[in-house]
Amino acid sequence: MKLAIFDLDNTLLAGDSDHAWGAFMTRKGIVDAEEYARHNDEFLRHYQQGTLDIDEYLRFALAPLAEHPAEELEAWREDFIRTDIRPMITEAARSLVESHRQRGHTLMMITATNAFVTAPIAELFGIHHLLATEPERRNGRYTGRYTGTPTFQHGKILALEEWLETQQARPEETWFYSDSRNDLPLLEQVDHPIAVDPDPVLRRHAETHGWDIMNLNAVEEPAG
Repeated sequence: MKLAIFDLDNTLLAGDSDHAWGAFMTRKGIVDAEEYARHNDEFLRHYQQGTLDIDEYLRFALAPLAEHPAEELEAWREDFIRTDIRPMITEAARSLVESHRQRGHTLMMITATNAFVTAPIAELFGIHHLLATEPERRNGRYTGRYTGTPTFQHGKILALEEWLETQQARPEETWFYSDSRNDLPLLEQVDHPIAVDPDPVLRRHAETHGWDIMNLNAVEEPAG
């Protein structure tokens, strides 16, 4: 198995799906617009600075899921994917995924953004292996909590190791594409680390270590 791993936000997407979902909910009046937007923007800044408290963030991000029936949430999500996510997908991102598919590589998306938001996005790319933070569900409703280890920073390595154990196989060769300093732990573990439109910290690290640096998200024309 040759494994191509893709981060999602600001890597395969020209934007941040988690932050966009929060903005969508404020736009639709699902959450208190002023208060939620303020916290949403603050958490995004912490993420970009590499100082995000993932447990605190997940309590905030998953709380709205517990306040509405799953059927209503899924209807909102369908609208969100159409209006907010599809325009973030560039032809360059689609072509990158397809190039690995054509070479027979196993494709994986690994993201800290929760699976409620990201599962349909993985489907848009035809990526069948998704490692994402899992929202807890009981009796058909979300609880506002998560299960397992959040797929953030070192948590991505733990989730990947657990997945490989279930496959009972070790990859012969690995790629990982990411934009963020938060993904340095996993980038340092793979055979081919690729910095995609990297933040300043990741760019400096990539340049120092001779990693490939590529641009996917300068193209504004939406795909599909």
